[in-house]
Amino acid sequence: MNLLTRAFRRLAWIGVVVLLAVGVSGCATPSVPQAGTEHGGGAPHSWEAFPENARFDYQLGGAYVPPSGTAVVVRDRGAKPEPGLYSVCYINAFQTQPGEQAKWPAALLLRDAKGVVADPDWPDEVLLDTSTPEKRERIVDRVGEWIRGCASGGFQAVEFDNLDSFVRSGGRLSFTNNLLAAKELASTAHQAGLAAGQKNAAEHTSELREVAGFDFAVSEECAAFDECGSYTSVYGGAVIDIEYADALPRSFEVMCSDPESPASMILRDRKLLTSGDPSHLYRRC
Repeated sequence: MNLLTRAFRRLAWIGVVVLLAVGVSGCATPSVPQAGTEHGGGAPHSWEAFPENARFDYQLGGAYVPPSGTAVVVRDRGAKPEPGLYSVCYINAFQTQPGEQAKWPAALLLRDAKGVVADPDWPDEVLLDTSTPEKRERIVDRVGEWIRGCASGGFQAVEFDNLDSFVRSGGRLSFTNNLLAAKELASTAHQAGLAAGQKNAAEHTSELREVAGFDFAVSEECAAFDECGSYTSVYGGAVIDIEYADALPRSFEVMCSDPESPASMILRDRKLLTSGDPSHLYRRC
């Protein structure tokens, strides 16, 4: 996602926050649990807590041997976890993965008068329709299969991307629609023995932690957009941030020294290339 795209999306989020502020009451900042446990509907479920202030790598462009000293690695759900490391499974939970639109029932794809509604920046990703309880249930059932696959494959956590799909829906979806879906997805992850991770959506961090029940946050460019505090004030050290070399408003060294920045912050190439590629870039604070 380029700098201009991030800027427009951030403005869209702010507009939604203003509209929601009237109807959402404030609540005390929740603490991040030291041990993952969820009660309700039977026996309690437990999962391994996300490591705080840990060195990590973000490998969505392909798996490779992580740099020395890495404790956490994030990989796509189609990849294998890294043995001996806390491995996070990436899932595109609110939009179709590129090339997978045909695998989804037509009724679960968001539509307008012209047809399916795609992400304008990723036209091969169609928004999932979270607008009704019945559709949310069907979406969660399908994504739940991936979540359980992550668990059986050996991952310790799952990251849910595109929580902010509603800002690209032309008003057909709401934050509440996605929040309710996120709550069920996080619960499904917990039932599978996985920690659940919020991806971006800084302006709604408190609601996503308190209502949806996320355990940690994955941020892209929070230092570039001065929004890291939105995550760390809620999740403490259970925040990882990826900055991109093609969109730095100041040097990475200055970003690392900023007290607002999370301890777990890295600089990557935009395409998240593997270590064998000559354009691969990886630096950490």
